Formats: sequence, structure tokens, C-alpha cells
Amino acid sequence: MSVTPFSAVSQGAEAHLEIDRPPNRSPQVIPLRFNPTEYKLSKSNTFAEITIPGLETPPIQFIRGGSETLSLQALVDTSDTLNDVRTSYVDAIRDLMRVDTTEHAPPIVRFHWNGPVFKGVLEKLDVNYVLFAKNGVPLRAQLDLTLKEYRLAKDQAVDPPRSSPTVEKSYVVRRGDTWDRISSAVYRRPDAWRELARANGIADPRDLRPGLVLTVPRLP
Repeated sequence: MSVTPFSAVSQGAEAHLEIDRPPNRSPQVIPLRFNPTEYKLSKSNTFAEITIPGLETPPIQFIRGGSETLSLQALVDTSDTLNDVRTSYVDAIRDLMRVDTTEHAPPIVRFHWNGPVFKGVLEKLDVNYVLFAKNGVPLRAQLDLTLKEYRLAKDQAVDPPRSSPTVEKSYVVRRGDTWDRISSAVYRRPDAWRELARANGIADPRDLRPGLVLTVPRLP
């Protein structure tokens, strides 16, 4: 078989996946043969609507952030060598979906393209074989990969700070909230609840109704 246009194209910096953990897993670097034409980063946040009678549009309160995902489509091809594309490329990528015996979880990988781009786990993989040799051996596969972001909890706790005592903001009281708990959330200081109550003109600490919108002033 003659060399295909795909195998003749110069790709420059090669896109690849590199196993970050476990460090002794083989192979450590998994090439993609051809660079993708694009990749997509997606992230979402979760908000709760606070029901307050009489309002046309309920206020919303941030609950938590969602994991970022990276999705890309890659092409792997062995039409120039007639080797099985599964053993040359696909099987190593499919193995990233399997549980590692030392980690008890799938491996953590980095997507590189002219440097590291994204760190996560392979959440979804679709393999579409699109070219075959005369004997039925697959020579080309289209890979649709989705990676889910992996970050340690200790890193997220400090980057970025989840609250700041020097920034004025507002807080919507939820069922089960207490003054010290709210103060911990907005000031990182449970003992600052008196300043919070005073700033909102609340003399009775028991007056803490769900749906109440508190002004959170800056602390000196």
C-alpha cells in the first residue's frame, strides 16, 4: 500500500498522553500519531435557587464548582506500515480506562501538546475504525476522548481562597444555618458572627430565617 496523505504530513510538536500516576506504569508516554485539529475545555458550576415569596426571580447561591473536562478527537493510523492499529495505538489508550491494581483506580494522565495542557482521568472513550487492510486488520481509528480534571483536595483548599474577610458580599440564609457557621463560611472566623448580626441590624440572634439576605461587610 502506498503512503497515505496522513502519513506524509509533518505534524510539528506531537500531541500525546503521559501517565502521571502511577509512575511505574508502562508505557509512560502514549502517542496520538496525528495532532488533533482542536480540543475543547468545559466547566460548569452548581447554583441553588433560594425561594422567597413575592420575588419574580429567586436569588441564586453558589453551591459548588464542577470538574473541568477536556474533549478531543484524535486520529491514529498505520496505513504506511500495515500494522494493526489496535496494538500500535488503541490498546494503550483503552488501558487508561482500566483500574490500576496499585492505585485501585484508573491512572491519572496529562494531555501534552507543545507542553502540558490538562491533567485528569480518561472518563470516556469512543473508538471508530474507519480503514481496514484486505485481510480485515484495522489500519486507522478515530478516537473521541473525554478527560475529567483531577486535582487534590489540599490544592483546591488554598487555590483560590473560598472566602475573604476583606471583600463585601451578601449571603442568603439556608435552612440549618447558624450564626457561627455563616461567619466561618464568609469570614473564616466563627467568632465574627456578632459583627455580622450588628451590620444587618439584628439584635436577636434567634432571628435567622431561611431566605434572609445578609449583607456581609468587610472586617477591619
